[in-house]
Amino acid sequence: MPEVNRPQTIFMDIGGVLLTNGWGHESRTRAAAKFGIEPAELERRHAPLAKDLDTGRVVLDSYLEQVFGKERIAQAKAFIQAESEPYPEALSVLAWVASLQRYLVCALNNESAELNAYRIDRFGLARYFSLFFSSCYVGLAKPDPAIFNLALNVTRRAPEDVVFVDDRPPNVEAARKCGLRVIHYKTAPQLRADLEALGVG
Repeated sequence: MPEVNRPQTIFMDIGGVLLTNGWGHESRTRAAAKFGIEPAELERRHAPLAKDLDTGRVVLDSYLEQVFGKERIAQAKAFIQAESEPYPEALSVLAWVASLQRYLVCALNNESAELNAYRIDRFGLARYFSLFFSSCYVGLAKPDPAIFNLALNVTRRAPEDVVFVDDRPPNVEAARKCGLRVIHYKTAPQLRADLEALGVG
């Protein structure tokens, strides 16, 4: 049986894999109920700002003012931060990979700048990731192939030397088309098994 070609680098999503989504549809639905806004109206306000928020072109306070009103910025920000919760089993898999000290482990996620910084600090993600290819920092967002190509260029890795982990099929498929080896995340045990099958260990 031929030896597995071990990867050199792991790119991993954060929201939906390691933590709850930072500001996903379910959180926005709960926010609509809390702040007395019709869900459809909140989505109408959110939609034109979403991409610019994720790619760092709109700051969080400006977004919150336009969606919730100036008087509710602080309340809305606290609500959004409280929506972030860890997935301990998946974080344990990440800790295992980082402890091996054989791989360059990088985050590759879509997130607004202020929330991304909060989540990195709140959950100690810098302990595990050497680099953060976050949409708010690089001005690109998944599933745009450009974000994967940028991460490959910065790390100077060939696509076949990288494993990309994400819970969203469009992002997984975009990475696959760029030549990366991919794992469609569903559960923490499945993630570890799939990583080991690719030679991580």
